[in-house]
Amino acid sequence: MSVHATAVVAPSAVVPASCTVGPYCTIGPNVVLGEDCELISHVILDGHTTIGARNKFFPFSSIGVAPQDISYAGQPTRLEMGDENVVRESVTISRGTVKGGGLTRVGSYCLFMTCAHVGHDSQVGDHCIMANAATLAGHVIVEEWTTVGAFSAVHQFCFVGRYAFIGGGTICTQDVLPFSLTASKREARAYGINKIGLQRRGFSKERIKVLQHAYRTLLASRLNTAQAMERLRAEGTSTDDVAYLIECVERSTRGVIK
Repeated sequence: MSVHATAVVAPSAVVPASCTVGPYCTIGPNVVLGEDCELISHVILDGHTTIGARNKFFPFSSIGVAPQDISYAGQPTRLEMGDENVVRESVTISRGTVKGGGLTRVGSYCLFMTCAHVGHDSQVGDHCIMANAATLAGHVIVEEWTTVGAFSAVHQFCFVGRYAFIGGGTICTQDVLPFSLTASKREARAYGINKIGLQRRGFSKERIKVLQHAYRTLLASRLNTAQAMERLRAEGTSTDDVAYLIECVERSTRGVIK
């Protein structure tokens, strides 16, 4: 095991010999690391935190730290993180709270850029990107292949559907539609589908065309949301993608950004 002389590793922490722990890192007693993780320097891993393999943590990131919630009283809540995530400088990821289920979960293959924050009890899927200073308040669900742009904030209890792209500086106080390109100047708006992102993920032209039609019906017609959902069903052309879109709209408790 490569552990710098200035690092502090609790005796009960699980740190495989394949890991590298750089200068001035701190690893708490209830942390479990997977194989081949790298802590460059000044990294804090705290709480009941379980981390998968081949994750890389840059200086001053604080992972599994106590939630920023005034009701938290030191309970043994948890953070779970998958494999091959990159956590850049000064990123904070809080563990859960009892009232929120006690668990913050991060998937695999994600990139958290400088100063990004994942609040307590949030869930982040695989292959997500949170750009510089992007913020998830507590209890946020972000599904896979989502990008949250720099200086964007997602309100508590909001849902961000898969393959969504949130533009920089956007404040999301309602749920973000899957596949959408959502951005704002003063108020967040959905501007149709995230076409370039979907092409990069291998979506066919026909699959994108069907989604474009569904979004025109939802966003650009004179129908209200319930009427738009009824029309999409009545057309009988719903793919799995459209069915998922309808499901996200109907299960939303905060309303969706249109």
